[in-house]
Amino acid sequence: MTQMTLGMPINYAGDFRETIDNLRDFEGVGVRRVTVPEAYSFDAVSQLGYIAARTETMELQTGILPMYSRTPTNLAMTAAGLDYISGGRAVLGIGASGPQVIEGFHGVKYDFPLGRARENAEICRKVWRRERVEYRGKRYQLPLTKEDGGSGLGKALKIINHPVRDRIPMLLAAIGPKNVALAAELFEELQPFLYHPDHVAAAFGEPLAEGKAKRDPSLPDLRIVIQASALITEDADQIAAAQNAVRHHSALYIGGMGARGKNFYNSLVQRYGYVDEAKLIQDLYLDGRKDEAAAAVPQELIEAMSLIGPKSAVAEQVERFRDSGVGVLLASPAAWTHEQRVEDMRVLAEMIG
Repeated sequence: MTQMTLGMPINYAGDFRETIDNLRDFEGVGVRRVTVPEAYSFDAVSQLGYIAARTETMELQTGILPMYSRTPTNLAMTAAGLDYISGGRAVLGIGASGPQVIEGFHGVKYDFPLGRARENAEICRKVWRRERVEYRGKRYQLPLTKEDGGSGLGKALKIINHPVRDRIPMLLAAIGPKNVALAAELFEELQPFLYHPDHVAAAFGEPLAEGKAKRDPSLPDLRIVIQASALITEDADQIAAAQNAVRHHSALYIGGMGARGKNFYNSLVQRYGYVDEAKLIQDLYLDGRKDEAAAAVPQELIEAMSLIGPKSAVAEQVERFRDSGVGVLLASPAAWTHEQRVEDMRVLAEMIG
């Protein structure tokens, strides 16, 4: 049976200080990881530093730092710093994001995400081992020589401080086959999005097997990290409202992220078997008919991706996730009051064991 950890994401659109004031309540009922998103909001790292000072045991996951907006050595320094102030609780989650954010918000060319992910992982681990950072990759060259376009004055350096750990866990956010294979080969954790536990083999089976065949035996077993909305209730109206929020959120990604013919999330849902539905959702969404696009998201998909309903149904869904290989369940509590959100997470922690 897969050992599972319960975590929760912080909503970057909410009242951060109020959320963190209440975070100790969640830590007290068994929430063992917290993750802060970045997207094009406030940076995640300063918020995680504040959380580190307010918590005792929670793992602190960046979720997700885009590779393009930081150099590999900056990512390594950042993770080492967070690991230091938290006493070894950092998890470095990275991902490619997408051209809308990288080129639109950061003004950086979105290119070679697969190669950059590999080189980021290799450089970060050199930094944490306190090796002099000498690296000749296709995307990153350290030091930058005259031949690389530099001044020629660059020096191979190693990080001044001694990191708490020389192997901080690294997580890759990935859903495309090549990135999933890379995560299975080189990373401690993989975080797919819009995760359906019954279609893991169809969506990810071949790339997972390909990556694991190349995996260094010194690495631990790959952990799958997923995020799911959670609400434990028998109230039909509350269930419908929570599922409707998941429906609209899913439609945004399946229909609106990217363009026709280049939407990674749409392709993923098609690999799950929802070929016609995925195309319809995208057509409706890109035509501006967002409510209709949300209504077209299959009910079965909504239920499979979330933890919403009576306690017995949620318990069954937890086991579906566990049986599919999920190692970290980031549950996003959807109850209307803080007290009920804490209670739902307490019950989930008991279910997970």
